[in-house]
Amino acid sequence: MKKFVLLLSAIFISLSVHAQQALWGGQQITSPQINKDNTVTFRYVAPKAHKITITGDFLPEVPKKTSYGTFDVPGSVEMKEGKNGIWEYTTTPLNPELYSYSFNVDGLSVKDPNNVYLLRDVASVSNIFIIGGGRADLYKVKDVPHGTVSERWYDSPSLGKARRMTIYTPAGYEKSKNRYPVLYLLHGVGGDEQAWPTLGRATQIMDNLIAEGKARPMIVVIPNGNPAQQAAPGEGPKGMYKPTMNLPHTMDGTYIMSFPDIVKFIDANYRTIRKKSGRAIAGLSMGGFHSLYISMNFPDTFDYVGLFSAAIIQDSTKTSEAFENFDGKIRTFFAGKPELYFIAIGNRDFLYKANKEFRKKLDDNGFKYEYYESGQGHIWRNWRIYLTKFVPELFK
Repeated sequence: MKKFVLLLSAIFISLSVHAQQALWGGQQITSPQINKDNTVTFRYVAPKAHKITITGDFLPEVPKKTSYGTFDVPGSVEMKEGKNGIWEYTTTPLNPELYSYSFNVDGLSVKDPNNVYLLRDVASVSNIFIIGGGRADLYKVKDVPHGTVSERWYDSPSLGKARRMTIYTPAGYEKSKNRYPVLYLLHGVGGDEQAWPTLGRATQIMDNLIAEGKARPMIVVIPNGNPAQQAAPGEGPKGMYKPTMNLPHTMDGTYIMSFPDIVKFIDANYRTIRKKSGRAIAGLSMGGFHSLYISMNFPDTFDYVGLFSAAIIQDSTKTSEAFENFDGKIRTFFAGKPELYFIAIGNRDFLYKANKEFRKKLDDNGFKYEYYESGQGHIWRNWRIYLTKFVPELFK
């Protein structure tokens, strides 16, 4: 019997080792390795490769022209081959931040097989890691009371379909009888209801700010801003298709005029403060565009507005009622004396000029707002910062 037990144990150990090798593709190395001085070492096993580069947002940016404008994108650097076909690259000391990266092996973009932590941005998937400290600690999961994140389906009569949104309720919501203010947080072009919770670390930011007493407990609603979608790619009836930025009706006013469907659902199903003083709306890029026009078209709905790298577009060819009488609607909104109108953008953002012109319009009319200017361009690193600055100012 004893021999049988020993044999069985040996079989299990052998199977376990084999399974681990299959799982990791045979690469039993550490990558990324965050060193004590905040340098980071990346490794990749490829003894037959001729050239391997790493691309990451910790490297100097380079401009790239696209149909949407010129963007600063992460640069790349060559890795060096060492013993046993292990290629390495070590960064300079990095500042606290959430970073993303990928490898390129002889012209083929690949992920790090030793790092299971991935994020999807539209159709691009990258590995990630966090250098802790300072503001970046807000992006970590800490040992604090945690809110609940749910994915809810709702009926949108205006769009004629069931749609999905992500909803964050703060720690203690389920046991409380209190009513809570609501932040409606909108994504950019190509994004969906998964963007802010993953790329934006919104749920970690909310948990940590609330736990530190820097933000009031609030509900955060993250809708899908693409009228043609019911839910994020792979999460709806259309199945698993390749995500794209080229979706119909994203900025033609359809979503703007349908937004009351979302507010009505939330007020009917959650313990909310059902008045202007209990609602905020903010968004990045296209979401900033939506936040601008939604707040203008429904001036008695939101007391707090945040425009993060907003796509400030005034196009007279657009036919939706959402875009009619821009100047009159903005005057009406500010006549209601909103508690906060917050504008933030990077000084290298391709939308910087449009935002500057919009701020001049506000200045010329004496409309009050808060402005925050960061470095860099149209990137998630900035939008996470803007959220950490905006949320503590809400519902005071």
